[in-house]
Amino acid sequence: MVYDLDGVREKFPALKRKKAGYSVAFLDNPAGTQMPDSVVERMAFVMRHKNSNLGGFFDTSSEAAEVVAAAHRAAEIFVNAANPGEVFFGQSMTSLTFMMSRSIGASLKEADEIILTRMDHDANVAPWLMLAEDRGLTVRWLDFSPDSFEFDLAHLKELLNKRTRLVAVCYASNFTGTINDVARISRLSHEAGALVYIDAVQYAPHGLIDVQALDCDFLVCSAYKFFGPHYAVFWGRMELLQKLRAYKVRAASEQLPWRFTTGTTSREELAGVHAAIDYIASVGETFGGAPASNDLRARLTGSFAVVKEYEDMLARRLIEGLQASHDVRILGISHPSAFSRRVPTVTFTVEGKHPEDIARFFAARGLQVWSGHNYALEANKRLNVLESGGGVRVGPVHYNTVDEIDRTIEGLNVLLRTP
Repeated sequence: MVYDLDGVREKFPALKRKKAGYSVAFLDNPAGTQMPDSVVERMAFVMRHKNSNLGGFFDTSSEAAEVVAAAHRAAEIFVNAANPGEVFFGQSMTSLTFMMSRSIGASLKEADEIILTRMDHDANVAPWLMLAEDRGLTVRWLDFSPDSFEFDLAHLKELLNKRTRLVAVCYASNFTGTINDVARISRLSHEAGALVYIDAVQYAPHGLIDVQALDCDFLVCSAYKFFGPHYAVFWGRMELLQKLRAYKVRAASEQLPWRFTTGTTSREELAGVHAAIDYIASVGETFGGAPASNDLRARLTGSFAVVKEYEDMLARRLIEGLQASHDVRILGISHPSAFSRRVPTVTFTVEGKHPEDIARFFAARGLQVWSGHNYALEANKRLNVLESGGGVRVGPVHYNTVDEIDRTIEGLNVLLRTP
């Protein structure tokens, strides 16, 4: 593969930032990616020229409606929705999940059961725990192995029963980096009569989402994790969305997707989401030699193939560098043959070093990484690192460089030699 990394990086103004003589390495991407100029410019254009509410008879209103409709269509293609109207937007994955847990929970009753996992971000745990408390539901937990960092789906089969109403699981973990077999989870859950709710926030920057192939019922992701603004995308199966109770004002439409659109959506954010999807679609053919196409879905498919190959190389180099020290514990899949089952997000701990101290040391050298539990409370408990400060998380994406990975390893080695 010939990959034009310089061309990619030129699109991101933030990547020109310096710190203490170093080029800043944005390796904090699991918490939020940088935005290319095309996203910023489209948002600014909409704010300048198409700033209006919908439903009016004047030009800016109809132009704003076109912006909104185009963003919905692009997001439907991004997740491969079967029908128009299955996608809507909200402030964040967390806020959307709290809202939808209320709608889903309206049909649940005491003694019904839901299954949560020990691997998920708390945004796909806490809303369901609070729902269980409010409705008298039983919560069962799907565990993962601290050795393989994967679920044993035979355990899921044991948890599922005729009272199970919902299984909530992440597509990819924001802490271990594991990509879960969502299609099989959906099949097992549906065989038991349960709905499947997928948090795809950490998968969306790295892989092609296909809700039809996954056969899930609901899926949510955040645009600011895939090079867009702070807004979130929700997909639900049409026949379910039509039946669920929508918590909305009386004057709001009953039609999809508007019955789940609370208040006025941000025109500029929607334009930014659309621009981010367009940017991802451009990566493969513009910078990686993927075949050109006028079909957005085909362009996304080609781009993610290019992105996966490049990011796997970065993750392999990072993990090999970390493995060189006996003091480092990698909290995730580390064998290259299993990289198809992980995203490049790598969390690790260092014997005798607090994660916060490592992150602070890195920050002084222009290496931006996160430390702590990263809201994956259950995963931290399962790996027995919560009380010791969690881990250090390095999350490269397709605009990061080999040099930035090498600087990270070099910086860690300097720190390890420091008393």
